[in-house]
Amino acid sequence: MKILFSGGCKNGKSTLAEDCAVALSRSGGGLYYIATMIPHDDEDELRIKRHLHNRAGKGFTTLEQGVNLPDCVTKENAKGSFLLDSVTALLTNEMYHDGIYEPAAPDKVVKDLLDFAAKVENAVFVSDFIYADADRYNEFTEEYREGLARCDKALAEICDTVAEVCTGCITLYKGELPL
Repeated sequence: MKILFSGGCKNGKSTLAEDCAVALSRSGGGLYYIATMIPHDDEDELRIKRHLHNRAGKGFTTLEQGVNLPDCVTKENAKGSFLLDSVTALLTNEMYHDGIYEPAAPDKVVKDLLDFAAKVENAVFVSDFIYADADRYNEFTEEYREGLARCDKALAEICDTVAEVCTGCITLYKGELPL
């Protein structure tokens, strides 16, 4: 099963995604948390600590994979359940890898996400809904927002379940949750 959660920051997506990944893992194969954030400041470090604390005791094996997503899938773990948190950070890492702007990154990330999803039994994707406001931003930000929208659209097409989380409220657009 493949699930996509989108929504604003700090609205409950990660907690819900963790619960769904744990539920999916009951069929066996292991439980993996793909940590995509590469910390750059104290706020990032605090967020990572909060996520580690929140998933403690749930049975996750953490895979640090800030770039090149398909590299974390092996023959041994492909039957497991994966939680990728987040598509937003993954795209950031690929677009601005080592301080160098890479305009082709959204195409690479879409391909990587689809390749990854095809290789694994269960996957839960978390992404931030940041591309729908009416403001206009600088060129790089607009390219990033458009790239993230393309990533989410590609995932929504292949996922069994697509949901938006806003202040803890869930709106299902497709499928059902495994809870």
